[in-house]
Amino acid sequence: MGTAFASEAAHIKEIAGVSPATIGVATGADPSTVRSWIAGKSSPSGQRAERLTELSAMVERLVLVMQPAYVPVWLVKPIAALDDEKPVIAIAEGRYRDVSKLIAGLESPGAA
Repeated sequence: MGTAFASEAAHIKEIAGVSPATIGVATGADPSTVRSWIAGKSSPSGQRAERLTELSAMVERLVLVMQPAYVPVWLVKPIAALDDEKPVIAIAEGRYRDVSKLIAGLESPGAA
């Protein structure tokens, strides 16, 4: 199961070009550690694995509502609906539901 978590890091990088630095912010890991996950040399566990799966879920939804190349920008951009916090910081703080609600508004603009 450890490798499945490591493959999530590679998946995020592949589908949206999210950098190891941004993945590191979301998970609390050093970018070199994230690069090790992407290479399949190690795997996150505990809270880092949890944050990684939350980030992965958000990125998978974001690529459906915006250009994949913009996703890394959106993740580090202060968002008014998050009290000017960056989505990646909100995920790091365990507030993925706040980010999820924001993405839901992008998925269904009329419902927001």
